[in-house]
Amino acid sequence: MTTAATDAFVAHRNLLFTVAYEMLGSAADAEDVLQETWLRWVGVDLDTVLDQRAYLVRITTRQALGRLRTLGRRKESYVGQWLPEPLLTAPDVAEDVELAESVSMAMLLVLETLTPTERAVFVLREVFDLPYEEIAEAVDKTPAAVRQIAHRARAHVASRRPRGTVSPAQSREVLDAFHRAVETGDLQTLLDLLAPDVVALGDGGGIRSALPKPINGADKVARLLIKGWQTLGPEVAFDTTVVNGHPALVVRRLGELDTVMALRIDDGLITGIYSVRNPEKHSHMAEVTALSR
Repeated sequence: MTTAATDAFVAHRNLLFTVAYEMLGSAADAEDVLQETWLRWVGVDLDTVLDQRAYLVRITTRQALGRLRTLGRRKESYVGQWLPEPLLTAPDVAEDVELAESVSMAMLLVLETLTPTERAVFVLREVFDLPYEEIAEAVDKTPAAVRQIAHRARAHVASRRPRGTVSPAQSREVLDAFHRAVETGDLQTLLDLLAPDVVALGDGGGIRSALPKPINGADKVARLLIKGWQTLGPEVAFDTTVVNGHPALVVRRLGELDTVMALRIDDGLITGIYSVRNPEKHSHMAEVTALSR
């Protein structure tokens, strides 16, 4: 272990974690990828490395691709619906609009519809703006092939990504109104906030009860939310915080974290509600996770 290797890894650690997390949607797996990256990095002769950042990103990408294929097999046997692992993030992530969108729960779910290689290419090109030549080395493709993959992935994501940019202030306003409507049982206000085709997803991982399948439609979702709140009891409290770069609700029962609820907002209306109840996915809600591009 050399001081130079350690310094380089530490300097780029937040970037590497962000790359791995965006590829995997799992903070725990991203941390494992960073550990694997470190073990390979300390064995590299730094005198042969022209660009340490690019080299580290390449190692991380290759490790994440292998982990992504394994994760895909694990998801096939996952109990109930699978949602990305939420991260408590600092306000400065929200200020970087592109970074905030790329790590949002909504975008991570869109990225789930890509193949592993498409996801890697999209993340490295669209989020981190890496040259095609660097991406080609990371995914073992030719630059020409990477350009084609990037074009295909970009078109795929464009047809599914959230429509229009929503400012943190607008998101907070919608979230606060949503919170009040659910808490007071105001069905009409809730219906006014929800898009007609809104979808609610829940992830309990087989550990906690959650929606076994997506719930579609404003009326069904609104009534489900109000009924759910009424059954929680007085020992439950809602907090607002910043999750994956966007305002979100945190539900606590007897002071313990119970649910992380993120929203997807399109054109001022809520189109997606993502409730993560699996306690194994709450480990990165205790302290802020640093992300960077």
